[in-house]
Amino acid sequence: MREKADGGPSVGRGGEPAGRPSNVTECDNPTSTPAPNASPGGTAPGDRSAAELRDYHAAFTVARTAMALVDREGRLLAANQALGSLLGTAPGRLADRRAADVVALDGDEGVRDAFRDVLRGGRDRLRSTCRLKHPDGRPLWAEVTFDAVRGQRAPAGNGTAALLSVEDVSEHRELAARLRHLEIHDPVTLLPNRTLFFERLEAALRSPGGSRLGICYLDLDGFKAINDTLGHGIGDRLLAAVAGRLLTCVEDGGHLAARLGGDEFALLVEESQDTEQVTALADAVLAALQRPFDIEGHRLTVSASIGVVERPAAGTSPTGLMQAADTTLYWAKADGKGRWTLFDPERNAHRMTRQALSSTLRQAVERREFVLEYQPLVALDSGMLRGVEALVRWEHPQFGRLAPNRFVGLAEEDGSIVQLGRWILAESCRQARTWQQDHPDRPLFVSVNVAVRQVWDSDLVGDVAAILAETGLPPDLLQLELTESAVMGSAGRPLQALHALSEMGVRIVIDDFGTGYSNLAYLSRLPVAALKLDGSFVHGFRSREHPNPADETIVEALVDLAHRLGLTVTAECVESAEQAERLRGIGCDTGQGWFYSRPVAAEHIKAMLGGS
Repeated sequence: MREKADGGPSVGRGGEPAGRPSNVTECDNPTSTPAPNASPGGTAPGDRSAAELRDYHAAFTVARTAMALVDREGRLLAANQALGSLLGTAPGRLADRRAADVVALDGDEGVRDAFRDVLRGGRDRLRSTCRLKHPDGRPLWAEVTFDAVRGQRAPAGNGTAALLSVEDVSEHRELAARLRHLEIHDPVTLLPNRTLFFERLEAALRSPGGSRLGICYLDLDGFKAINDTLGHGIGDRLLAAVAGRLLTCVEDGGHLAARLGGDEFALLVEESQDTEQVTALADAVLAALQRPFDIEGHRLTVSASIGVVERPAAGTSPTGLMQAADTTLYWAKADGKGRWTLFDPERNAHRMTRQALSSTLRQAVERREFVLEYQPLVALDSGMLRGVEALVRWEHPQFGRLAPNRFVGLAEEDGSIVQLGRWILAESCRQARTWQQDHPDRPLFVSVNVAVRQVWDSDLVGDVAAILAETGLPPDLLQLELTESAVMGSAGRPLQALHALSEMGVRIVIDDFGTGYSNLAYLSRLPVAALKLDGSFVHGFRSREHPNPADETIVEALVDLAHRLGLTVTAECVESAEQAERLRGIGCDTGQGWFYSRPVAAEHIKAMLGGS
């Protein structure tokens, strides 16, 4: 009998394949008698059939592969010694038993149906892995194969329908299980790793019974310093000790604790009850990590920052959930570390908006999406319009008109403030020159804010000189506002730039004076022409009935100091006639605020000049 590559017997297709004769049992070792008319020089057909049958049974009996013949009713006709040894019984005792019982097919309806198809000739092969019982009592995993036998006639009119082969794959499965365990567990902490965590997360999101779930995503505060100073060996032992405490926190609830990498861990709460359940788990983690760790003679202390997300499973993806967890972890660190922070959709929307704005700032300047508005600066003694402050607005195609506080900080962070500031300066000077030409008898200066990065990262002096030359605006009609942080303590290039601008005739103003460094000794050395008082000082002038004497005393002292230094003073945030009067009474030179006008388009300033 020939054997196929996969171990099953080969059955001849052209004639009657060899089968078990009716007088041979499963334990028999069949023999054959040569036909009487056999000649020495050849083999008669009967002799050849007997020889083939003898070879077949010999191979079947001594084969190392556990095998049995199965009839069309699904019962064993014969089993070899290898199958008997595998199952711990004599081969003869297996005769007439149901094959489905012998190899445990009844547990799976699909496998049973496929087995019947093999017996009926509807399919050639069935291969399945079954869990059997080893003779010594331990579980045995076997790969079971049924190969259909075509055209076979068995003795007693009951034909052989299939050949059963059974291979013990227990060791292979155990090895695969060990490799799988290594694949999905962290070798340092023995916790599930990122792979297993995401498998469980995806399964929880697909589960029809899982209505809600929660995640505590944590990062150890101070771990890097320990790892860097004491070495990775101590660091790994600390991580293992942290993992032990995390397991204590989750064991009662049956939640999953995993190490995602580095000093990052995650706790998965499947079918969470509510947000309070997940935040309570975060509290338990913080409390567990408060106790010091004793590692090889070192008493170590770490805390954790935890991002907490709890939400319905419906409509949630693993990526979206982990992005929310990562964002919330960042908030926890930004809020001071050693705490948990709950995901806030509104806060996240602001963050997303901030990212969207930051990514399009540079292109927005090129697309000319910015416009300028101007707020009047009025002489407090006469009420006459003396100048305007240029204020930039972003006409965003998605978010509408945005005030400077929504994007100027972002522009300073990514450096696009240099390009934006240059455009603001050029546009302001061009507009101021137009007003001067239209009203030569009413000189109106324009005040432009300059960011710290413009002083450091660009040729501010060269830019101003080029713009003034291009627009034809006299230098004394340009006023540059810098914050205290930009000018106080300036040295080197910034200080040289301020002096160069002042020598050019441009006025330098310190904006929001009184809220920053307020280095009065240094103030006398700067080429400053004016101070602009922060609006917080002006708020105390709102009501004569409930005055704030301290505010008035401070403002009066600042105004007196400025005048003694030859500087003029502008008060911001003037909102009422009463405030304007009181500020005028203590010597402020100009006022700016909604009492006079909100920031308006250039056309409105032109109308003010024409009507005054």
